[in-house]
Amino acid sequence: MRRLPIYFLIDVSESMVGDPINQVQDGIATIIQELKTDPQALETVYISIIVFAGEAKTIVPLQDIISFYPPKFPIGSGTSLSKGLGHLMHDLRKNLVKTTEHQKGDWKPIVFLFTDGVPTDDSTSAIKEWNNNWSKTANLVAISLGDGADISLLKNLTVNILKLENTDSSGYREFFKWVTDSIKTSSESVESNQSGFELAKLDSDNISNIDLNKQEQATYVDDNFVVLSGMCQNTKSTYLMKYKKVIKQSNFGGIELGTKSYRLNGAFQVGESYNELSDGKSIQKTVNTAELVGAPTCPCCGNQIAFAVCQCNQIHCIGDEKVTTCPNCGNKGQYEAGSGGFDVNRTQG
Repeated sequence: MRRLPIYFLIDVSESMVGDPINQVQDGIATIIQELKTDPQALETVYISIIVFAGEAKTIVPLQDIISFYPPKFPIGSGTSLSKGLGHLMHDLRKNLVKTTEHQKGDWKPIVFLFTDGVPTDDSTSAIKEWNNNWSKTANLVAISLGDGADISLLKNLTVNILKLENTDSSGYREFFKWVTDSIKTSSESVESNQSGFELAKLDSDNISNIDLNKQEQATYVDDNFVVLSGMCQNTKSTYLMKYKKVIKQSNFGGIELGTKSYRLNGAFQVGESYNELSDGKSIQKTVNTAELVGAPTCPCCGNQIAFAVCQCNQIHCIGDEKVTTCPNCGNKGQYEAGSGGFDVNRTQG
């Protein structure tokens, strides 16, 4: 039986930390569970998962459904679509079985690209390579998780761009059901249409086709979220504080105005894989604390204040101790609550 390779290329940048990455992780597990009940999918579908942040890696190599065990998804700094695509193309080149005189090769692979933000690097070369060498060899479907993805860039990759409108748990459930149905439909149609590419019908208000004529401006920092990186004073573990952009509309003297702020979405401990998947770039981008609404406790040790800023400009947590030691630079000092806003370093998101 010829294989139908299904690749999931998933953005695991800092803006995905918390509920979004948990929803994707649960969604992939649900897809596999459903496909294991489908005889045609069991025979034809092979699945691989590649994640990308500032770096990219394969967390599940191409394998049949029976052997597949849903992985735990990591988080990294940055959103390097170029490295994600580069890693994908390397994997396709390495693992796809080609048709020869003596054997039938794999069916045309299907790639589902999930992203919730904008790339933080220049993806021009990778997109050009994809279009030159792979756009006719593989089918790529790009899905914006929410409205933060860079559509103007994605439309250079594929005409199949969709958006998940509602990113709560019910929205994700509907979305992953649609992905599952699309894989089943494709696995059933490979023999008849020779491409194995047939997306399921969109019958949900939560999933929509993107208007490719809409122009979007690319940026190298994902401004839909502000993500701050901190270090736990007690455990030395890295944690992320995630704020989501909110625009408050107002009318001043008959002029409609929009005031931007970022509301706390949560604080999350990240493992050692965070550094492995981060590109190590130091961006000179800051956000003023006056724009941030809410302050979390430390997700690593439970200290009441996760948002203390040392003289070295690094963020860490503090508790009831009289003298605090910065886990980044070792500086010892006493902290007091400040008044007014001040600038702090932000990640690429």
